[in-house]
Amino acid sequence: MRNNPTYKTIALSQSNKVGLMTNLKALVKFKLSMMVLMSSMLSYFVVAGSMFSWFNFIMLTIGGFLVTGSANALNQVLERDFDKLMDRTKERPLPSGQMTVSEAVLIGGIFAAVGITCLSLINPICAFLGTLSLIIYAFVYTPMKRYSTASVAIGAIPGALPVLIGTVAGEGYISAFGLALFMIQFLWQFPHFWAIGWLSFADYKKAGYKLLPINKEGNIDENLGFYSAIYAFFLIPTCISIYLIDVRVSMVACILSVILAMVYLYFCIAFQQKSERKTAMRLMFSSFFYLPLILATYLIF
Repeated sequence: MRNNPTYKTIALSQSNKVGLMTNLKALVKFKLSMMVLMSSMLSYFVVAGSMFSWFNFIMLTIGGFLVTGSANALNQVLERDFDKLMDRTKERPLPSGQMTVSEAVLIGGIFAAVGITCLSLINPICAFLGTLSLIIYAFVYTPMKRYSTASVAIGAIPGALPVLIGTVAGEGYISAFGLALFMIQFLWQFPHFWAIGWLSFADYKKAGYKLLPINKEGNIDENLGFYSAIYAFFLIPTCISIYLIDVRVSMVACILSVILAMVYLYFCIAFQQKSERKTAMRLMFSSFFYLPLILATYLIF
């Protein structure tokens, strides 16, 4: 049976399909894209209430994923030569030669066109914010990573836009509540990214990325945890402001959101007190839980 040419052809075809899907998932950074999409979906649930629309939700889900996937694909096209230098990225489809640049650009272009079209079917503001997010991430943040640590702040803008897009999809306009959620996700990214950057500093250094503050000796600034704590601290007044500006947010949600911010702050302080792999890992994992938990808090309470 296994020597049958037809069997071999079918097996090869199935293998190619598996390889294509694996490369596609890697190109669009599937897990990361799903995390980004989840924040947008949760923010939509938070504001939609009785105005929930299955059409808007489906368009947000499809459009949000495709635009995020497009940004990640174009990011990898632009960074393909530098990805070869890093252990964590050298097996990606482009640096490993499993996918051509033209294929990646075509996928990124199709994803962008379809994704932005889906967002435009919700309202023009969603389409504009999705396009803005794509442009900043792929064409401003990506090249800037090799020149300035300010790239982290630039990258935090498209990183925080998904929650704003979610609220605009539910409310139809840019509200104070949506901007407050945007600010929470913006501030959240600094400790999150710096913890990851600390763990991957050697790899980033190989590629020439300037993503972390460094000292005169060229090592990571010993106050990185302190800088992270500053951003985490400002999450507290931001969470309180949401309660003050929006009647939909209960006192219970306000208290829980402040507690979550304080826990996040604790892990930043612990990282500053002892900058080592264990504390960096704890800060990184706490960041993974913080954002969905705070959005779930606003949704449930």
